[in-house]
Amino acid sequence: MSPTVFKAKGYRFYFLSNEERRIHVHVTGGSGEAKFWLEPVISLAVNYGVNKRDLHKVQVIIEERRDEILEAWHAHFGKS
Repeated sequence: MSPTVFKAKGYRFYFLSNEERRIHVHVTGGSGEAKFWLEPVISLAVNYGVNKRDLHKVQVIIEERRDEILEAWHAHFGKS
């Protein structure tokens, strides 16, 4: 199961249900896939083909919508 948190600027931001508990979000778009940690700071965890310019765009979106992502994380996984 991979619930979509939101879509923005051609990217899908989502979670994988059977993955580690450290808060993060996955992103897919035209150029590839990436995973970003949200805590302790927003940072790139892994990248599969997303170019630098697009990574920057995606990170800005995550920074702007961090609270929304955290709220969706806690609604999906609980506050453990």
